[in-house]
Formats: sequence, C-alpha cells, structure tokens
Amino acid sequence: MENKENKNQLNIELTDEIAEGIYSNLAVIAHSPTEFIVDFIKIMPATPKAKVKSRIILTPQNAKRLYKALAENISNYESKHGTIKDVNEKMPPFTMGGPTAQA
Repeated sequence: MENKENKNQLNIELTDEIAEGIYSNLAVIAHSPTEFIVDFIKIMPATPKAKVKSRIILTPQNAKRLYKALAENISNYESKHGTIKDVNEKMPPFTMGGPTAQA
C-alpha cells in the first residue's frame, strides 16, 4: 500500500537561488497554436528600457491550469485580505525586437 502511494507523489526540488525569486511588475503573454509564452519583466520608473527577467513556456492545457490556480488563489487572498485594487495604469507601447506590442 505504501509503495503505491509513493508512486503518485512528486518530489519537487527548490534550489536556494530559485527560492529567492525574481521581482516582476509586468507580464507579457503571447501564444501560438501549441504554446503560451509568459515573459516576466521588471520596469523601473523613468527608464525607457526594461528587461525580461524570466520566460515561461506552457502548453495550452498547463496555461489553463495556471489560469484556474491563479483565479482560485486571488479569490482566497481577497476573502482574507480584501479586494485587490486594479490600478489601470496606462503603459507605454514597447517593442521586443519586433513589431510594437501593448500590455
């Protein structure tokens, strides 16, 4: 019985470097028929240039799972801490070496 339960468990390793995290205040999402690409970016005030700090590539199925998990976690957060204020700041258009994109 114990052996069967161990087969269903996933051991996830978190290195010290990854555990520190990366700050991001903008996410840009693109997709193709086979994948979603999420670029996490850090923008500094009064700086005309920003860098992608991390890129995550997901299958459409895993993108939807992430969407549902975020929605559930936001709902739980707001139940505990109150509604998150939507700041609707107008972002300037930016480029990533290609055509102008909007976030």
